[in-house]
Amino acid sequence: MRKYRRIANWARDSALVFGAAALGAAAPLGDVPLAGYSVAASQVERDWESRLRAIPDPDTLRESMRRLSARPHHVGSPYGKANAEWILSRFRAWGLEARIEQFDVLFPTPRERVLELLAPTKYVAKLEEPSLGIDPTSGQRAEQLPTYNAYSIDGDVTAPLVYVNRGVPADYEALERRGVSVKGAIVIARYGGSWRGIKPKVAAEHGAIGCLIYSDPQDDGFAPGEVFPKGAFRPRDGVQRGSVADMPLYPGDPLTPGVGATSGATRLPIAEAPTLTKIPVLPISYADAEPLLRALEGPVAPPEWRGNLPLTYRIGPGPARVHLRLKFNWEVRPIYDVIATIRGAESPDEWIVRGNHHDAWVNGAEDPISGQVALLEEARALGALLQQGWKPRRTIIYAAWDGEEPGLLGSTEWVEAHATELRQHAAVYINTDGNGRGFLGMGGSHTLERFMNGVARDIVDPETGLSVWKRSQLQAIRSGSAEQRTEARERPDQRLEPLGSGSDFTPFLQHLGIASLNLGFGGEDDGGVYHSIYDDFYWYTHFSDTSFVYGRALAQTVGTAVLRLADAEVLPLDFTALADNIGKYATEVKKLLADRQEAVREVNRELDEGVFPATNNVRDPTTPPARETPPPFLNFAPIDNALEALKLSASRYDSAFAAAGAGEGAGYGRAAAEGLNGRLVESERRLTSDAGLPKRSWFTHLIYAPGFYTGYGVKTLPGVREAIEQKDWQLAQGEIERVAAVLLDESQLIGASADQLFTAAK
Repeated sequence: MRKYRRIANWARDSALVFGAAALGAAAPLGDVPLAGYSVAASQVERDWESRLRAIPDPDTLRESMRRLSARPHHVGSPYGKANAEWILSRFRAWGLEARIEQFDVLFPTPRERVLELLAPTKYVAKLEEPSLGIDPTSGQRAEQLPTYNAYSIDGDVTAPLVYVNRGVPADYEALERRGVSVKGAIVIARYGGSWRGIKPKVAAEHGAIGCLIYSDPQDDGFAPGEVFPKGAFRPRDGVQRGSVADMPLYPGDPLTPGVGATSGATRLPIAEAPTLTKIPVLPISYADAEPLLRALEGPVAPPEWRGNLPLTYRIGPGPARVHLRLKFNWEVRPIYDVIATIRGAESPDEWIVRGNHHDAWVNGAEDPISGQVALLEEARALGALLQQGWKPRRTIIYAAWDGEEPGLLGSTEWVEAHATELRQHAAVYINTDGNGRGFLGMGGSHTLERFMNGVARDIVDPETGLSVWKRSQLQAIRSGSAEQRTEARERPDQRLEPLGSGSDFTPFLQHLGIASLNLGFGGEDDGGVYHSIYDDFYWYTHFSDTSFVYGRALAQTVGTAVLRLADAEVLPLDFTALADNIGKYATEVKKLLADRQEAVREVNRELDEGVFPATNNVRDPTTPPARETPPPFLNFAPIDNALEALKLSASRYDSAFAAAGAGEGAGYGRAAAEGLNGRLVESERRLTSDAGLPKRSWFTHLIYAPGFYTGYGVKTLPGVREAIEQKDWQLAQGEIERVAAVLLDESQLIGASADQLFTAAK
């Protein structure tokens, strides 16, 4: 999957950070009691956390990566199963209860791939990444998956070619304004701007019969840096594999939506699986794309559509004519989730779940093994603590997921199979998905914002000696927008980025409503080997976290978070940050509506004055566009009122939480004994709706979701926001009222929790 850890496009220059190091090295806040802990329990916890952070070892991380990335290990491969069994053996060697859970999922692989330019000249695409003598594992040809897009349908099509830029809805609006239709055409889109599966989806909606997706060197090839093996970026023949299933509809096995893909599960016929593409799709290199784009004529592409190939970017259609033929082996294959458990000593029915996937498109050193080896170091450290006498209050579950790359298969099927138990017991899910070098990226549920900022303040950055929190704050001050710079200086905590999709947190957060985090280091390890044969041990040890010190930092960060959540007397959730962030999202959707109203009014004013706006169809400049009815008034009062109630409840909870923790913090223990934690576990569930989102009932969270036309990119208040974007005003008003209802429900739960804490504090 696309790594969500790249939460921001951080700059490489860290001069400010090193200059700030003179302010003093990071030091854990040992004298400050931890939220949710009594004073005595806090002191004990900090001791265990210090012991844990001393255990992860860069040399062990390196050797684990060498082992796990030694051969291709995609779904259904022999080495994929061997890796699962090796991870199982590691968990057991460290004293953890562990098992493998198998699911059977649809996983197509290529049988035939043909792409050729028929006119005005002849060119047959190579569709192959060459092995490199300097890179030992790049030559494991017999075990490598060919370059393809999983869950593309079979197809044999010949048609004119049209260049559609990123292939997102706005690009088709631009084509329409230029009088260019893709109906009956094959489109070629460049990666970026959305998740790859959106490109064939939108192309099919506009009548295209085939789709090609290429990597332009402007994005991850020779434009940003030297190409591999001399540098980190994508070489001419490098190709980004990846899934194109319609995951904004639902992730996981396409044949078993909503239920675990166990051996006895009822499966849809392949022809009826709604997440398969409607047209054939193929990814290609920029070497194979260049002759196709060079053969196009027609309008010159606008400046923002132009990449870095040495040609004039034109739109077409024609005279380029292309033949695309794809056939796949449509097979159900086993996947292997490795699940390890540490039973809680006092509250075993409350679970902290931690996951990272182990499958890859090829060797996958960065994606996902760099995150998987950090997870293993955490598990090794927890095993060592168990030997020293530590016992967690809550149950901890460690999961190495299989099948993430084709569509979050392992995590989704496990969540669907265990949905009843997870709804009852899962308190928090913590995800990673690969790791690099640089700054800590933090995404997740806003109820965990204050907690995660506290953890980040306690972790030392291996290169600067600052806390990883301080280093990220200074980077935001240096390179963020004006608003981000101000917030970084003035806001006590950094915001958690809201989660869309693209990794294994999705079924936990957005299907079951389990508070979730997604963490990872990055920003100083850009490259262009994503989902190619060159994402391997050689590349990682030359161009990413070469000393594995950020792998150690990730294990320390996530291990501390797991330990702190598992041992807290009261779960350290914060609702003030939740209210603040939802208020920000409400302001954004109001502005979205206001901007659309003003844009329509401006166009209509110009039409009244006889001025044809630039949006006019350029083929007939004498014909004005049709007038558009401005968006109507939408009543946001239900959300505004519910937000006020949420803010009041959150403020009251803050006071009650402080009162319960005052003195020796005995109030925490009394509140926990009275079942407060069970109520807190429920708080994220209250932000979901059993009916789900419009057009996609699998996604139940009303605050965060992947966009219907962005794929990975998050849409906050998704029902409201997307209804406005799609000009469905009646739906928008209904979604406003649904959001208000869940916020009121949430505020009532928080208020009742505050009452319980005040009582315990007396």
